[in-house]
Amino acid sequence: MRNLKLLRTLEFRDIQAPGKPQCFSLRTEQRTVLIGSDHGLIEIDPVTREVKNEISLVAEGFLPEDGSGCIVGIQDLLDQESVCVATASGDVILCNLSTCQLECVGSVASGISVMSWSPDQELVLLATGQQTLIMMTKDFEPIMEQKIHQDDFGESKFITVGWGRKETQFHGSEGRQAAFQVQMYELALPWDDHRPQVTWRGDGQFFAVSVVCPETGARKVRVWNREFALQSTSEPVAGLGPALAWKPSGSLIASTQEKPSQQDIVFFEKNGLLHGHFTLPFLKDEVKVNGLFWNADSTVLAVWLEDLQREENCTLKTYVQLWTVGNYHWYLKQSLPFSTCGKSKLVSLMWDLVTPYRLHVLCQGWHYLCYDWHWTTDRSSGDNSSDMANVAVIDGSRVLVTVFRQSVVPPPMCTYRLLLPHPVNQVMFSAHPQKSNDLAVLDANNQISVYKCGDSPSVDPTVKLGAVGGNGFKVSLGTPHLEKRYKIQFENGEDQEVNPLKLSLLTWIQEDVFLAVSHSHSSPQSVIHHLTVMPSVTDDEHGQLSISSSVAVDGVIISLCCSSKTKSVALQLAGGQMLKYLWAAHPAESPSLAVEPWKNPSGFPVRFPYPCTQTELAMIGGEECVLGLTDRCRFFISDTEVASNITSFAVYGEFLLLTTHSHTCLCFCLRDASFNTLHAGLSNNHVSKGESLRKVERGSRIVTVVPQDTKLILQMPRGNLEVVHHRALVLAQIRKWLDKLMFKEAFECMRKLRINLNLIHDHNPKVFLENVETFIRQIDSVNHINLFFTELKEEDVTKTMYPPPVTSTAQLSKDPDGKKVDLICDALRAAMESINPHKYCLSILTSHVKKTTPELEIVLQKVHELQGSASPVPDAVSAEEALKYLLLLVDVNELYDHSLGTYDFDLVLMVAEKSQKDPKEYLPFLNTLKKMETNYQRFTIDKYLKRYEKAIGHLSKCGPEYFPECLNLIKDKNLYKEALKLFPSDSQQYKEISIAYGEHLTQEHLYEPAGLVFARCGAHEKALSAFLASGSWQQALCMAAQLNWTKDQLAGLSRTLAGKLVEQRKHGDAATVLEQYAQDYEEAVLLLLEGAAWEEALRLVYKYNRPDIIETNVKPSILEAQKNYVALLESQTATFCRHKQRLLVVRELKEQAQQVNLDDEVPQGQESDLFSETSSVLSGSDMSGRYSHSNSRISARSSKNRRKAERKKHSLKEGSPLEDLALLEALNEIVQSTEKLKDEVYQILKVLFLFEFDEQGRELQKAFEDTLQLMERSLPEIWTLTHQQNSATTVLGPNATANSIMAAYQQQKTAVPVLDAELLIPPKINKRTPWKLSLLE
Repeated sequence: MRNLKLLRTLEFRDIQAPGKPQCFSLRTEQRTVLIGSDHGLIEIDPVTREVKNEISLVAEGFLPEDGSGCIVGIQDLLDQESVCVATASGDVILCNLSTCQLECVGSVASGISVMSWSPDQELVLLATGQQTLIMMTKDFEPIMEQKIHQDDFGESKFITVGWGRKETQFHGSEGRQAAFQVQMYELALPWDDHRPQVTWRGDGQFFAVSVVCPETGARKVRVWNREFALQSTSEPVAGLGPALAWKPSGSLIASTQEKPSQQDIVFFEKNGLLHGHFTLPFLKDEVKVNGLFWNADSTVLAVWLEDLQREENCTLKTYVQLWTVGNYHWYLKQSLPFSTCGKSKLVSLMWDLVTPYRLHVLCQGWHYLCYDWHWTTDRSSGDNSSDMANVAVIDGSRVLVTVFRQSVVPPPMCTYRLLLPHPVNQVMFSAHPQKSNDLAVLDANNQISVYKCGDSPSVDPTVKLGAVGGNGFKVSLGTPHLEKRYKIQFENGEDQEVNPLKLSLLTWIQEDVFLAVSHSHSSPQSVIHHLTVMPSVTDDEHGQLSISSSVAVDGVIISLCCSSKTKSVALQLAGGQMLKYLWAAHPAESPSLAVEPWKNPSGFPVRFPYPCTQTELAMIGGEECVLGLTDRCRFFISDTEVASNITSFAVYGEFLLLTTHSHTCLCFCLRDASFNTLHAGLSNNHVSKGESLRKVERGSRIVTVVPQDTKLILQMPRGNLEVVHHRALVLAQIRKWLDKLMFKEAFECMRKLRINLNLIHDHNPKVFLENVETFIRQIDSVNHINLFFTELKEEDVTKTMYPPPVTSTAQLSKDPDGKKVDLICDALRAAMESINPHKYCLSILTSHVKKTTPELEIVLQKVHELQGSASPVPDAVSAEEALKYLLLLVDVNELYDHSLGTYDFDLVLMVAEKSQKDPKEYLPFLNTLKKMETNYQRFTIDKYLKRYEKAIGHLSKCGPEYFPECLNLIKDKNLYKEALKLFPSDSQQYKEISIAYGEHLTQEHLYEPAGLVFARCGAHEKALSAFLASGSWQQALCMAAQLNWTKDQLAGLSRTLAGKLVEQRKHGDAATVLEQYAQDYEEAVLLLLEGAAWEEALRLVYKYNRPDIIETNVKPSILEAQKNYVALLESQTATFCRHKQRLLVVRELKEQAQQVNLDDEVPQGQESDLFSETSSVLSGSDMSGRYSHSNSRISARSSKNRRKAERKKHSLKEGSPLEDLALLEALNEIVQSTEKLKDEVYQILKVLFLFEFDEQGRELQKAFEDTLQLMERSLPEIWTLTHQQNSATTVLGPNATANSIMAAYQQQKTAVPVLDAELLIPPKINKRTPWKLSLLE
């Protein structure tokens, strides 16, 4: 849905040269034009407007002096730095333009009618006067000569097996004789010059020749290959014209055909068969087609037509029409009328070989024109809901308008079409924000037709409905009406005759003011014209537009864009400079006009590095910026390139939308954006952009965006349309609706586009909860409210699914308890009950069910109330409907159980009838329940529903005869704590439950809690047994006292307790029990000596005055303990030193192996199997891989085997994979055990000194001190900083390679498992702990 927009016009008038121009060619590298005349060659530079070279062919005798000579072809040869010229007399001449030397490289006696070079300039084809074709190399060596007329079809002749013969076909009303009719050939067209036409395919592999057959007198098209072998001959086509052009992409050959009532452009395939056509807007014998020309990218076909003389003294014209195809429909996009007499008569035209949309035209009066077009989408620019999102497409003398707000109609269909008297060249919509649907049309006759929306007094015959019309349809569309046609009054009438496209970049800036740009034909200047409506005396439909004021601008203006909001106008010059056109229209005063450089926010003039074919104005972060897109997909904001893969873009309100080569559509909000955020968002293609990015179909381009809506219209390369709802646009529109409390619009959009309905609340919870009544009244649909309830969840979707583009001030703190669903359900239910509880009955039930803890009992009660209400209420829901709806939300069995839990049998029956349950099952059960006593009945129901806490509560009220059943249930379901709350503490039932509870705890080996339970209920014997089992000797003795045990019984109990305490290594407690309750102080002393409680033992010795025990027991025990400590320290020291030395060796071996791996870059693959399984120099990745594999096998085994595997993993066996970790673990244990000895050593040192064992004391103190010092010195050496950091230093540097660095990282990554990381932390030795006895120093 694009049109061709004229960017610039380049003119070179009145070229000073002799003779008349006949043909021309382009010199691409030099950017000059070669023109051939009847006198010779002339080279001009159209930019500087000067003649560069002039070579006379008359002087050398190649052309006659009388001007009757003719040049039939000119070709610039790039590799030979010369120009090849062919004359009609038969000479082929090479001209060196730098030296002006001429060389005749060959001559054909019969003359030359056509010279055609292949696109790669390797071959040249000459058509001679003897009806032959000569093919030569680029060095003019003949390859072959063949007759131009061939009897053979060619190598691609069709093979038939007879099935499709004409004789076998059915011919309908024509009868059988039609099968034997002889093909009648029509003669060539009367105006045909009978000259051959040659065209090459874009890759130079084939060429086609159109000639008039001498036998039949009709034209035929023959296709030859590069080796000069005939491939095919076209099927007979009546009225075939001479024009011929092969599409550069290679698919079709274009020619013309005159039919009985129309003129067609027809297309041939390479095999000579017709393949499609389109009709020219002329009748038979009205025009003749002089030539067809494809542009470089095969998108535009230029048709050169000329009026045929039908009447005397009629003005004849020549036309150049530009046709494009989309969705299999051919559109006439531009029409350039020229005069057929005088200076403006066309001589030749051609497309530029490099710039696809540049057309070069040469006129009779030495007048050269160059036009640059580019694609544009003409769309209305309003941003409010009154704008209908119109897009206009030019199709000859029709303008096809599609109104995307109301209907998405694929081209070539449209909503309505405007019928104009002349072909249309430009369409523009009004820049006025409130009148953006009005449009103006500029036709080839320089008339502007203004169409305005609104009430029309009569039906406009120039407006016809398109796809939305038809019989039986009611058209709800307001179409525009033709208000007036204005003829543009030029100051110089000759300009229009010489250049039919005098005005370009026409813009409807104000109600009666148009801006237009014209380019100077003598200097690189442009003029901005103000076209204003001249006051008309008569109120007819024709008016006049005059140029009220003009502003000259230095430079060639190639684009003009206008902002409908700010009224700013930006101009772009051919060099990329951006200018701001300031204008202010005052009714009384003349407009003040000025042009100044457009400046960026930093204050510097904006200049695009490359000229942009599409420019737009947009507000970015409060600053008005210029956006530009080049034909090479480079996108600029101001003068900075932000992306190089943009295929199209559109500014819609506060949004910028772009499509990319990676088949995505990006949408950015410009309101709070900055240039840096846009640059980052566009340049970072690998990061997911959330709602701003969306995948689209390959090759999609933006057509338009519907204002105040969510529709984005995209067009595919073939021409078909696709409507997408970009998530960013959708969410922005929903947020606007929610801010305006337009809940209905937001809900409908979210429901249709599957946006989570939680956003209605989460967007602004406070506002929503304050306006729940408004929400319900707007939605006004029970089904929609129920849908809203069912989608509710605790998640805040503004933080997870739909985060706002910027931090919104409207976001308030959520409910601290996190009960969002409950809050909404309660608020909506209260509102619905106040509005109409009968109408919203189902929604009220849904609000109960949807709560975090579904309130099914309340729901069932409400349904029961509905069943009981007899009087009918308008909009009321019956109990039957309510229950049926409830079964959709809740499982029927769950609902049955809840109804049973209400103890209401009527409700139970009502639910049961709706379930799939068999009445034979539930009716006997319910009848049995009805016969029971109330409490026992409820107990039975609760037990059936497995609500055991409630069950024992009801059963406890049934009387003492049911207590055994209650106790059995308590034991069975372990409900002791709940049951104890139901009975008074002095009751027999309480005691029995407590005893059962204590026995349960005893079975669970929880002896102390069991003893406490027994003691509380008075079961002292059971409590004593429990405390005895748990080792709670104080409580056990208390229970014995309460049982009034004798001294002998207490003594026996104390000895039993002492034995258990000794087993638990509680020698002090055991001694206390024996001394106080068994009066056996001697045994108590022995236990204290065994437990190394020296001072407590001495206390008892002196308490009972037994100093003899000191000599017999105390001193030997002290000396024995001293020897054991010294031996232990020697053993610990030896083990510590051995492990430390081994650890250093293991580490050194590992470092050597690592260095070898990094230097040799041995890959961790096949070669790693060469290492021994027990080698301690394997890399970390090998170790972790092996152990992760074995652990995965071990994980399924028993815990015993798992512990065994862990022990094996940290094996101290030399060569084990994790030997270094095992050594660290062993060293850590030695240090920690030595640290724990400090208090014990201090206690024994004191008694050694007391009993004058100074030598032994010093020996022990010295040994312990040496051990501690050794360990303190060794800690930094064992737990080094490097190994604490897990070898974090990477192997980098000039000698490092990618493989070595990756290997180092891999080894560091897997060297130590996560569970073993604590082994890398060194143990702590507390130097402040006192253990030394200074008296022994």
